[in-house]
Amino acid sequence: MTRSGPIFVTGSTGYLGRALVPALAARGHLVRALVRPGSAARVPAGAASVVGDVLDPDGWRSSLGDARTLVHLVGVRKPLPWMARQFRDVDLASVRAMLAAIRGSSIRHVVYLSVAQPAPVMRAYIAARREAEILIRAEEYATTILRPWYVLGPGHHWPHALRPLYKLFEALPATRDTALRTGLLRLPEIVQALVWAVEHAPSGVRVLDVPRLRALGRGGREQVLAAAELLAAEPAG
Repeated sequence: MTRSGPIFVTGSTGYLGRALVPALAARGHLVRALVRPGSAARVPAGAASVVGDVLDPDGWRSSLGDARTLVHLVGVRKPLPWMARQFRDVDLASVRAMLAAIRGSSIRHVVYLSVAQPAPVMRAYIAARREAEILIRAEEYATTILRPWYVLGPGHHWPHALRPLYKLFEALPATRDTALRTGLLRLPEIVQALVWAVEHAPSGVRVLDVPRLRALGRGGREQVLAAAELLAAEPAG
């Protein structure tokens, strides 16, 4: 397990950030959380707040300090298919700004929350996240890319009704791969995977898709590693 220096988290007040920050703090990590002006009170317990605009790297670059891992969770809240412009103006632009901020810093490991791909819907969202992945890979940091689809948790329960359909599609050869790749995750599973990623930096790029995130959530860590490294070797474009 790696625990070297503070963890810098963007998107700390979002759905996943509010669960991840306390989980990291509970394991003894020092966490610095980037937060918009006026929202410092929303930073979860266990983190020191860093006030700044994620799209303005000059405003928070100096606050990275000696952090060696950055977890990037920023994205449009409740993404919908017709939000293509927001995906590029927020999701993709925030990655460009994040990379500008960490160049020349102490950051050595980037943990990026992407999205399952390919998928039959949300094409503009996937395209923006895919482009962000390519930008991060080009910087040659140690990188962990997580590709969930939908994360079940407080206020995010409605896809439970789709479980019978998922079971059906997983049983059919023609739809099995897509059903597994875009399967449902529980909030504790993705949080556990994020914590594990923070504590186990790869030597290059590691990609964790839904089946591998589930395995991590259930403690199947050794089985995940080789498969994740192979997935990371897929063409980036």
